[in-house]
Amino acid sequence: MKKISPLIILVIISAFLIFYHFPAIPKYLAYDEVEFTKLALSLDNKPYAPYSQLATGHSTLYFYILLASLKTFGINVFALRFPAAIFGILSVLFFYLIMKKVFSHQNNDKFLNFLVSQFPFFLSLILLSSRWFLNFSRFSFEATFLLFLELVSIYFLISFWREKQSQNIFLIISGLFAGFAFISYTPGRIFFILPIAFLIFNWYRRGMSRLYDKKILIKQFLLFIIPFTIIITPLTLHLSTNQDSRIDKLFFWRNHEMTLNEKIIGTVNNVKTITLMFFTKGDMNGKHNYPGKPALNPILGTLLIIGFIYSLKNYKNLYNKLFLLYFLISLFPSLAIYPWENPSMLRTFTVIPSVIYFIGNAIYHLSSIVPRWSINKTFVSCFLFLVILFSCVYELRTYFKYQVPVFEHSFEIRYPLNKAIKMKNVYEKVP
Repeated sequence: MKKISPLIILVIISAFLIFYHFPAIPKYLAYDEVEFTKLALSLDNKPYAPYSQLATGHSTLYFYILLASLKTFGINVFALRFPAAIFGILSVLFFYLIMKKVFSHQNNDKFLNFLVSQFPFFLSLILLSSRWFLNFSRFSFEATFLLFLELVSIYFLISFWREKQSQNIFLIISGLFAGFAFISYTPGRIFFILPIAFLIFNWYRRGMSRLYDKKILIKQFLLFIIPFTIIITPLTLHLSTNQDSRIDKLFFWRNHEMTLNEKIIGTVNNVKTITLMFFTKGDMNGKHNYPGKPALNPILGTLLIIGFIYSLKNYKNLYNKLFLLYFLISLFPSLAIYPWENPSMLRTFTVIPSVIYFIGNAIYHLSSIVPRWSINKTFVSCFLFLVILFSCVYELRTYFKYQVPVFEHSFEIRYPLNKAIKMKNVYEKVP
């Protein structure tokens, strides 16, 4: 029970927060949600299609799941948003399992060991209570689905490295879910770089001098890449002969009418706005965020800076390398889109796990200093957990008290879903 009780508690808390007043928050529908419903229904009773040009163009994996939900529960808002909520809960659980493997240090100091043993649970609470995470778990966008796929791939990748048994199956599963991430939401198409880089880091860590080692490394690479390739082949073949309209529309690096200087200036502006998104000025889109509010509160923002610097300083640590690279991969799609599309807390959604890892690193680093001081360690541990609790309550209060009223204007479709999908003009005023 000691092993599974934190998971049970996290499921209960996650289900409560995500399904609280669900699906009435947000009360109305986003235009994209109506279009997503049309896309999902268009797949019914037809041969498998890896990509659809509807809703400005999407790969279809998530929309087959939406279709199953709509056919099970009917064409209503609950059915439309239910998959995102479930994947939100599952994302919290897999994040906990990853952090449990990552923060498993054993030290001579009992105080530090006690703190580290509590890290996975409390870091998962920080993830769950984040407005950034909670918001996209409550309506029908693909963000939580992509995050779930990436976290599962990372979990089995780390399991391959940590466990002595069944390593082959862990790599195969990691490759499968990296493939699913590729064919889900567009930012997931570069995620596979992370597990491949992790394998390379691990190989260099072990040494590559002997021929026997090289054979093992080739085998490990194939165990990952073969299932990954099988999963992505249908979409890749489709895109080899058809344009991806979303990439063509958003990625200004591919705009041949722009000069190199304009692209450099645009990229620099993107770096600036995305950086400020964390600390001073967040996403202005009312669907994504309380307009303009930074993605992190002052407590989490300060801890992020400390943890990020600490991770850079100790980059030789394999986990630090993993999450630093995950951080960059998650931000890359937004760096390549037109500057006026930024900051976007939707397109950078999968950066959240690495952000919270850095926060955990900061808490660990600060806590490691405490044993050197002649102060009450129980007081320090209680103080740290109270700070985390205060941050979580602050985030939840901001979301449910201040951000929810913004949804009244940001979610513009007032009609029931089953009626909205049949209308030519969903912006007509409700009588």
